[in-house]
Amino acid sequence: MADHPERPDHPPHPTGPAAPAVAPAAAPDLDALRARFTRALDAVRAPSAAPAPGTGRAALPDAAPYAENLLARWSEPQRRYHTLTHLTAVLDHVDRLAEHADDPDVVRLAAWFHDAVYLPDRSENEERSAALAERALTEAGVDAARTAGVARLVRLTVGHDPADGDRDGEVLCDADLAILAAPPSAYAAYTAAVRAEYHFVPDDLFREGRSAVLRHLLELPRLFRTPYGAREWEATARHNLRAELETLSR
Repeated sequence: MADHPERPDHPPHPTGPAAPAVAPAAAPDLDALRARFTRALDAVRAPSAAPAPGTGRAALPDAAPYAENLLARWSEPQRRYHTLTHLTAVLDHVDRLAEHADDPDVVRLAAWFHDAVYLPDRSENEERSAALAERALTEAGVDAARTAGVARLVRLTVGHDPADGDRDGEVLCDADLAILAAPPSAYAAYTAAVRAEYHFVPDDLFREGRSAVLRHLLELPRLFRTPYGAREWEATARHNLRAELETLSR
């Protein structure tokens, strides 16, 4: 059983109609997102990669095409939860948790790439997203160590189980799971969006798979690893998970 919080176990390939609509969230600020991506990318690009004046070396690639590619990916029609709204929320949570990270801008880029490749009926989304990060960031002038750091963090979101002392991994995983501690109305919207993404899974199989994921999460000794997450989110998240599991069991 994969312990990604949205993924039923081994969902079948889609055979039914298109995903139903869910209530739309406020439209994300695309210009603000572009600026956030550019700041994070510029912060991690190695100074040695920038051309010295008069050297004749090519300038670093413009961040804009990379931002546009990612925005387009996060806007794909098969998404209902893994959307620009989710991306914005994860980035906001990373900012809130930044003091707990060793390299916050690497974590920010990992947030951008962590579900950049996303097909609900596939199990290799994180691996393909990590490979995309490796290609794009190398091309954009990010050094090998930080590119590898971003890809490692993306792969970590398969299980959301960072090793003790992995401060960057703790921040990304806590930011990605923060939705579990949302207020009741927002948590209900989250679960509805997840169900809409997996519209092709029959109800009984969805309840079975989702319930297994919830039980697994509740059995973990802790959902959140940062001091902030443990203090502010843990209790509410466990309450939400128990309530959803009870609803699915009816």
